[in-house]
Amino acid sequence: MSQLLADHCAAAGGTLTSIDPAPKAEFVAWADGCDHVTHVAATSLSAMPALADIDAWMIDGDHNYYTVFNELKLADEASRRDGKPLLAVLHDTDWPCARRDMYYAPETIPAEHRHPHSYDAGVTLGNDGCLLNRGMRGMGAFAWALRAGGPRNGVLTAIEDFIEQTQSEDRMLLYAHIPAVFGLGVLFDANAAWAEEVAGIVLPYHENALIASLETNRLRNYLAVIEWQDRAAQGKVA
Repeated sequence: MSQLLADHCAAAGGTLTSIDPAPKAEFVAWADGCDHVTHVAATSLSAMPALADIDAWMIDGDHNYYTVFNELKLADEASRRDGKPLLAVLHDTDWPCARRDMYYAPETIPAEHRHPHSYDAGVTLGNDGCLLNRGMRGMGAFAWALRAGGPRNGVLTAIEDFIEQTQSEDRMLLYAHIPAVFGLGVLFDANAAWAEEVAGIVLPYHENALIASLETNRLRNYLAVIEWQDRAAQGKVA
């Protein structure tokens, strides 16, 4: 995805700034070789205040309420400061992160914003709880909040709260939700010069029932494969 974004930026005469505190060595080598790509080795919340003149923000990092809500706040503050309308594209706006926090580094989330969580518990469709050593799980790479739903929990909840707290009589934010591949959200200022064009692009996919049905089927198959792998590892299938 970074390569696709970099190619787009190069074609448009722009630049790509990537924020990642622990990137793969291959990515660092690639970024170092691109004149139009800058890598910032820091967390998003620490790096974003120093950025300027950003036309669009791609938010796809630590998928939890605290991080996403504050990423949106920082993006909005920077956009206002620089006189630019807000345009943010967010991933993981659907199941399983829409209403459930996921933590790559839970120790970096303030305790009052961190839900009880587990690296060993997994998530399954239709279950707001967690299942030990079953379902989609981090295998040590990330942790799930033990419960889905409720206040300040999940990526979509963060987006909704940000919109509610940011909109006013003088400002309207538009949000398009594309229910594919864990969910894609596009948030933008309604008064931007390009707002009508962006709306025309995303509107056909907004809350699209066919796409949502395909995504549910994909997730069921994905979870079935995980279950087969688990059963095979336990010697229950050939």
